[in-house]
Amino acid sequence: MLEMLSYDFFLRALLVGMLVSLCASLLGVSLVLKRFSMIGDGLSHVGFGALAVAAAMNLAPLQVSIPVVVIAAFLLLRVSGHGKINGDAAIAVCSSGALAIGAVILSQSGGAADINSYMFGSIMAITGDDLLLSVICSAVVIVLFILFYNKIFAVTFDESFSRATGVKTELYNTVIALLTALTVVVGMRIMGALLISSLIIFPALASMRIFKSFKSVTVCSAVLCEVCFIAGMELTCEIDWPAGASVVIANLCAFVIFSIVGAILKRTKKS
Repeated sequence: MLEMLSYDFFLRALLVGMLVSLCASLLGVSLVLKRFSMIGDGLSHVGFGALAVAAAMNLAPLQVSIPVVVIAAFLLLRVSGHGKINGDAAIAVCSSGALAIGAVILSQSGGAADINSYMFGSIMAITGDDLLLSVICSAVVIVLFILFYNKIFAVTFDESFSRATGVKTELYNTVIALLTALTVVVGMRIMGALLISSLIIFPALASMRIFKSFKSVTVCSAVLCEVCFIAGMELTCEIDWPAGASVVIANLCAFVIFSIVGAILKRTKKS
């Protein structure tokens, strides 16, 4: 992989991938604990539909998909929060509908050949404009997560108690959803609509196999996600595997290893 660092397109892919991995891992802990982790999958399918519309109209993909996915995140939160439709059902409706609309638009606009890149990502095709927008969105996610860390921690573990103590839980749930939306849209360029949710789920689940506190799980998840991304890129360079799939496989291997280590530690403590 070292020889690839001399290419601008690879440096862009590496920078965007590491930023997205960090954002996804930070938000993933809260989403998994709140049992709302599949929102990433639902929003990625909405993003797929938005990207399809942008491609058909020759518009900038990220500039179209970001506001659409942010609005979808807000609507999903409102609908599931008011009990009209359960959270998982709302995500399923939104996900399948957007995926179907996107596939139809791409097929009718002559862009069916690009479906593979939308579904599984095209990290090496990131442009300078994509890089700039990705850096800005990632910076917003990281800064807001740090600023609202205590509130996010509170609504993650005990939303009812937080509401009783005066915390504006609905506001901070919205913040989490909107940050997730930004991460998903940017991450779709490297992972695709079908794989981006793995960056949210795998590192958090793996970290929880060994660590127990919110802070330690968050830190471990962030470090693990970065390591797995670099390992995935190494696989891509050495074996010529698809980048997005390689990153997912690296995360899957890490989850298995952490699960085994966690089981051993648990058995050791009991004995």
